[in-house]
Amino acid sequence: MLCIDTSSLIAFLEGEAGEDVELVDQAFADRVGAIAPVTLAEVLSDASLSKPARDAILQLPLLALTENYWVRAGELRAKILKSGHKARLADTLIAQSCLDHQATLVARDRDFRVFQRLAGLKLLGSTKS
Repeated sequence: MLCIDTSSLIAFLEGEAGEDVELVDQAFADRVGAIAPVTLAEVLSDASLSKPARDAILQLPLLALTENYWVRAGELRAKILKSGHKARLADTLIAQSCLDHQATLVARDRDFRVFQRLAGLKLLGSTKS
């Protein structure tokens, strides 16, 4: 299963090019793509999002929160912060969703690399920003 990060989902919706966009397209075509609940909230927070895009996003499979998810997410963020790295809350929540579901994250956001190194997050895609 591939979990699509907000950065790659937006790039896909905007028709951008990139390895991550190709992965998103293939994941949805093969029905192996999903998004984390935080990604859903982030994308729907865009006030300029068109109704067709909104409707399409609401049809995407959503990773379920598992028991004690919030505890593990807090502990994960503490681990990253203790190592001296930054760990934005939304990134931590997305990473924890992926870890809980053994899903590979497709992202172009470099901030996930620390979760890959320190927590074993599986990561694919362009990492431009």
